[in-house]
Amino acid sequence: MTTARRCPGCDLPVMPQVARHGQSAYCPRCQTRLYRGSTVRFTGELAIACACLILFIPAHFFPLITIRLFGVMIPATLPSGTLTLASDFPAVALLILFCSSIAPFLVSTAVITAQLGLKFRKFGLFHRSLWILEHLKHWAMFDVFLVSLGVSCFKVQDYADIFVGPGLYSLVLLQLLMGILLARLSVNRYWEAWQPETDHKQTEFSLHCHSCHMTQGDHSHCVRCGESLYKRMPHSIQKTWAYLLAATVFIFPANLYPISIFLNNGKRVEDTIFSGVATLVKTDMVGIAIIIFVASIVVPVAKILGLGFILLTIQFKRKVNHLQRMKLYRFIQWIGKWSMMDLFVISIMVTLIDRDQLLDFTPGPGAIAFGVVVVLTMLAAESLDSRLIWDNYEQRTQQPTTRTGQHQA
Repeated sequence: MTTARRCPGCDLPVMPQVARHGQSAYCPRCQTRLYRGSTVRFTGELAIACACLILFIPAHFFPLITIRLFGVMIPATLPSGTLTLASDFPAVALLILFCSSIAPFLVSTAVITAQLGLKFRKFGLFHRSLWILEHLKHWAMFDVFLVSLGVSCFKVQDYADIFVGPGLYSLVLLQLLMGILLARLSVNRYWEAWQPETDHKQTEFSLHCHSCHMTQGDHSHCVRCGESLYKRMPHSIQKTWAYLLAATVFIFPANLYPISIFLNNGKRVEDTIFSGVATLVKTDMVGIAIIIFVASIVVPVAKILGLGFILLTIQFKRKVNHLQRMKLYRFIQWIGKWSMMDLFVISIMVTLIDRDQLLDFTPGPGAIAFGVVVVLTMLAAESLDSRLIWDNYEQRTQQPTTRTGQHQA
């Protein structure tokens, strides 16, 4: 790396510094990783993406688990809950399908199409593939689904015998490969392979392209990818407030209305999120109760309060604790997907427990509101431009720090 650049996290002008193989260069102010010091090789990512696509078939069509309920063997595949919910709760079913199947499939496919676009110089294919990698990687939730499957098994163990299916082994391996793939992915590397920043002789470094992450002069459009340039994301604060206020409105019905309805020998039990947690505590499933409480109550509320706090400090131009607010923002981005756990549990339970009037499990109206809260809080985190946190921080050019990276590209 031989050109100065602006940090995508805080917009600090950073002077070049060489990072050795196995190390990464980080912004000295906000600790955002700027680049990795290793040889660019995409063959490993291509092999992992192809392996993921191959594993999609057994992970989706073979049973994850099979239970024996009243003498009947009931298999559960990854998409079976979505198909069961589709008729009565299409929006919830679509959200579950998107996070458990569509998003990870698109991410794996985008790695392949990005490399095809790079090899054959097809800019449209290349650009769209990198957009998918940039925006959908946080929506690939195999890890959340696997934890939800474990929670569901604990819930049904009193009613049925549980048998592990071949699909579960495929899904675990698929999650491991997907985790490695996401850890290795760097959109910046793909853009540098398409056209290095050094090909453009820059005399000023005033803007950072939000699409291809190239630092350049004050132009209307990026000289590398052609996207519109802006100093900050347009209407970032307004969009984030809109998503956040809407999520705040929906969090009340999500917690006050029943999220699940359980029918046992003609007795109908409607549980809200909180009452479901209380029931788990009463039945000596304290560990599962804590997981559900944190994922379904603490996390959504914490995301709303955390983003609200960050927005208020931006608008009131607070001049302290910038790094702490940046760490809070990153934590909110990372933890956001775990709110999907309750919806995944519902989809699995709907598949496993369906014995008409004898034993039945269906979502309640609170599930729809809860799904809306999950989507809105994740969109709120994505719409916030983190550089706004640092706008009233003293600007100065610094050297990036280097330390041994956890992953090599």
